[in-house]
Amino acid sequence: MTIDGVRDEGRAFARAEAPAAPAELALRTYEDVEQAVLRVVESAFFQAPFFTHLLQGRYNWRQIRHFAIQYSYYSRHFPRVLGASIAAMNPLESWWIPLADNLWDEAGRGVPGRSHEQLYRTFLLSVDPDVTLDADGIPAEPMSACVQTAVDTFLEFFRAATPLEAMAAVGLGSELFAGSVMGAIGRGFRRPEYNRERTIDVRFWEAHAQEHEPRHYQLCKNILAQYTQPESLCSMYRVGVYFARSEAAMYDGLHQEMMAIR
Repeated sequence: MTIDGVRDEGRAFARAEAPAAPAELALRTYEDVEQAVLRVVESAFFQAPFFTHLLQGRYNWRQIRHFAIQYSYYSRHFPRVLGASIAAMNPLESWWIPLADNLWDEAGRGVPGRSHEQLYRTFLLSVDPDVTLDADGIPAEPMSACVQTAVDTFLEFFRAATPLEAMAAVGLGSELFAGSVMGAIGRGFRRPEYNRERTIDVRFWEAHAQEHEPRHYQLCKNILAQYTQPESLCSMYRVGVYFARSEAAMYDGLHQEMMAIR
């Protein structure tokens, strides 16, 4: 789609970090792209150390505390990422409303005390009721370099992204698998090893897995599935994998930091 004053959605995604689709990967339909991205997610997330350690109950309390504090920064910055994606959209309501709906969820859909920042705080305080927070709820510990890198990578991407690239980044590169990822984290924190001294509140993770993320993805998919040309399918795959691997790198970095804590 091109309209006056709007960037061409077909412009090539030329970032060096973005993987080309393997020659043996046949992308003939949008569903092929979904399945190809999910195969990358299975390896980059669920077979990676953070998820295997968490789901096996292998972290100690100090390590979990580090994760809870650092993910609070990622959660806090995610509305900025959504806002940047909206700025890259076509000036058509069918393009920006799906992302605005996602952002509205971050704000608790206008209900006081229901923002995702407030919901996340229930998880953080259940992990460490005595964690030091300032008046804005920001922890005393600084943001980790791996979290900062993830946020910066996403914001920088949207500066030059075409509308289709931006929609693919949010849809295929995040929302497609966010429910599964956050559901796995919620299940992990329900393990008895993590709940012996206190009960961890996993409502933040379960709300995303069971309600928010499936709807967010479907809204993005309604746009993305319209693009069936081979070059569009390849571009969406490349962007989705680039975004997914960038997020997975954050979890890998957090795992390394957690393992350094004894």
